Amino acid sequence: MKEKLTSNYDDRQYMEAVDFELYYYHDSSMSKRTGLHTHPYYEFYFFLEGHAEAQVKKEHYMLTYGDILIVPPGISHGIFVHDFEIPYRRFDLWMSVPFFKSLTEISGDFAYAVNMASDEDRHVIHTDRITFNSVLSKLLYIIEEEKGNRFGRDTQLTISLGDLLMHINRLAYEQFTTHKATQDALYQNICDYIEHNIDENLSLDNIAEHFFLSKYYISHVFKDNIGISIHKYIAKKRLQLCHDAIMGGEPISQVYNAYGFDDYSSFYRAFKKEYNMSPKQLIQQAKLSTADAMRE
Repeated sequence: MKEKLTSNYDDRQYMEAVDFELYYYHDSSMSKRTGLHTHPYYEFYFFLEGHAEAQVKKEHYMLTYGDILIVPPGISHGIFVHDFEIPYRRFDLWMSVPFFKSLTEISGDFAYAVNMASDEDRHVIHTDRITFNSVLSKLLYIIEEEKGNRFGRDTQLTISLGDLLMHINRLAYEQFTTHKATQDALYQNICDYIEHNIDENLSLDNIAEHFFLSKYYISHVFKDNIGISIHKYIAKKRLQLCHDAIMGGEPISQVYNAYGFDDYSSFYRAFKKEYNMSPKQLIQQAKLSTADAMRE
């Protein structure tokens, strides 16, 4: 990386320029750091090298080469360098709210990655080395153009920043839509597995082991898709099967054991909470409905 393009680290959290500020930092020793903080502009952070960890709100991300971090205004975040055995290198782009808005007024596509960060807490875009090199070339061009004084400099900077931002949005779209499709497929596979093993031990540990995935990831995927925990989903599924079996005339004593409840008392409490009546009251209600139908 060209040395003349590097900047001395500045821990200020306000913009001096009207539209944007772009820095290339290369630190090889500890310097004054800003902890968790917020600021009133958009930040696009491009990680190159070092032992660094990002925190956005309560989420932590160990950074690797090619990671792009997106932080909208007002979001608590910070970068924490654990050691300087490897120099800490990154680009940092700040973009003012009015300038960002001027781009989104041209097309809403400019806001895709930022909206994903704001609405769904998807703050990190992962790229491979070849893809990231194309991003770096755009960043270097912007810095060189900014430091120069060629005709049409400001116009070219606006065009180049728009090009960079659209490139980031395309990377975000490709990552997040593929990721969503993968999660949707996993969610459906988990539902199918539960359906076919409803009378077995469906602990989160057992499900995670079956799919060779972390139980925390499975919990996250499931709740993202349906809005309730996997434990609650399984309980509701079992209670529905018990309800239908009782309505079909199966004895209560056989039903709860057949669908994964260990004892009657836990089954009774769950059933009454779900249907606002006991299993026996359901039977009585079904008999009354049958009698009424016969009289008609």
